[in-house]
Amino acid sequence: MRNLIAVTAAMTLAACAAQAQDVQSASETAPPQQLYTDADAGALTALTTTMVRDAADLVKEGKVYRLGVVSGPETPVWGNRTYSMQIIDLGVTGPNKVTGHDDRVETHLGIGTQIDGLGHIGIDGVHYNGVPASAIMREDGLIRYGAENIPAIAARGVLIDMAAHRGVDVIEPLAAFDAAEVQAAARAQGVEVRPGDVVLFHTGWLSRMGETDVFITQAPGIDADAAAWLVEQGVVAVGSDTAGLETNAPSADGKVLPVHAMLIAENGIYILETVDTRQLAADGAHEFMFVLGAARLKGSVQAIVNPVAIR
Repeated sequence: MRNLIAVTAAMTLAACAAQAQDVQSASETAPPQQLYTDADAGALTALTTTMVRDAADLVKEGKVYRLGVVSGPETPVWGNRTYSMQIIDLGVTGPNKVTGHDDRVETHLGIGTQIDGLGHIGIDGVHYNGVPASAIMREDGLIRYGAENIPAIAARGVLIDMAAHRGVDVIEPLAAFDAAEVQAAARAQGVEVRPGDVVLFHTGWLSRMGETDVFITQAPGIDADAAAWLVEQGVVAVGSDTAGLETNAPSADGKVLPVHAMLIAENGIYILETVDTRQLAADGAHEFMFVLGAARLKGSVQAIVNPVAIR
């Protein structure tokens, strides 16, 4: 009887192991699922569950990088954007004398590290997917493409260090990177741009944040040629450590914000600005898991964000 019980137990364990292996194999071969199907998500509809799992597999050390800068009254801003905060003393409450504070902020949402929503830029009054501004714009908040609708982003992140590629700590003002230079930098740094990626550029420009006018109006960045190449690669978001991603140098054809127009309005690709890439560049971290959840302020055009890189 004892031998029979032992044999039965062994057979049961073997069956369980085989079943677990079958489940694992099924999981590994399961077709990728599209994360977001709403066309208003823009390029993020390209993300799949497989891409997320592959991004998670990049986490080997458990090191976490905070990519957001502090947004405040001293942060360089475009135009007349402002930031102010009021702290309110809540007083003393109850027999146990509980005290505390509350806060009230009045701010533009394009201050510091930010993500541009699809309602930010259009071409001749037409936004992504042919949506007219009249179907988006309302003074008390966007009625479509509000930043609160930007889906959570969990994807493979790529850093292309343009400063290192040029052999400098900080790229010179108004420098432009075309597709050939971006590709050369990526090859030299051993990183490949793939569909579903979030691509970040490091220029060293954050070291000039104290020079407000220079930081805002003379930044280096990618040009329309590089943007077109990134579109071809199938990226879902592009960012930089500058206030506008694209070079501030005038384009030869006189177009205004050609990179913004191409990425956001024509292709639904999100733009990240004033991203703190310094520690990633210092560590030579060119590939990582990128995670971002935008604040869900109803009807906002942009969102102040603090993305995270994990490797």
